[in-house]
Amino acid sequence: MLETSDRGSSWFVRGEAQAHGIREARSGADREGIVNEKVWRLQCCTLFERLSPLELSRLESRSRIRTFPRKSPIYSPADDASSVLLLTKGRAKLCSLNSDGKQAILAFIEPGELFGELAVLGLRSREERAEAVETSTVVAIPGEEIEALMERHPSVSLAITKLIGLRRRRIERRLRHLLFHSTRERLLHLLLELAEQYGVATPGGIALKVKMSHQDLADVIGASRESVTLRLGELQAEGWLSVVKRKITLTDVNRLAASLESAPPVLL
Repeated sequence: MLETSDRGSSWFVRGEAQAHGIREARSGADREGIVNEKVWRLQCCTLFERLSPLELSRLESRSRIRTFPRKSPIYSPADDASSVLLLTKGRAKLCSLNSDGKQAILAFIEPGELFGELAVLGLRSREERAEAVETSTVVAIPGEEIEALMERHPSVSLAITKLIGLRRRRIERRLRHLLFHSTRERLLHLLLELAEQYGVATPGGIALKVKMSHQDLADVIGASRESVTLRLGELQAEGWLSVVKRKITLTDVNRLAASLESAPPVLL
């Protein structure tokens, strides 16, 4: 069983009990169904694809699963950081709030991605806020279990190290853009970054397979919604992109990248 404190990962136990009743009261068939579901959800993460059935079973028995409604907090600053989290359905965001309630979005989390991974570094509390952008299902895995996997599987250790480094690099890059670039340039840099993460080649250009509101874009680059709306209108009038129902297509990505003296994005 996963040990929890009064805060942080304890909501997995409370939420699971509310949704499914007390675990010991389940029938054998129900328990088997829950096990199979959690194992399937764990396997959705590429990090765990090559684990043995025994390792997956241990991971399942030590993990907890919960579904969060849209716009509900998954964890808050100062919550317990003993677990690494895996998003298996929906979409979440990591953000930071100042004393005035202004939000800065640090990252969006998609299904199959880990977050809260700094738990493996021995941090005792969270520093940012995680929130469900839409109804989302999350699996909490004890940090010590991830550490054990990292010791046994160099590929897991390397992948998590790369994940931490990549997120830090993106945040540092956005900070440089915030300090030294205009709102237009920050927006263009973000669009190129989104194209690398979510871009799909279409006859009309590179479509971003993620819906982001003008406020979302503003919260990522540290600008006002009105300023982002104005810049998007300018770029659309110039033929660099199109926006239809919050879906953005970069219609001239080469010119967009050249304006920033950057290479065009490499689609994943």
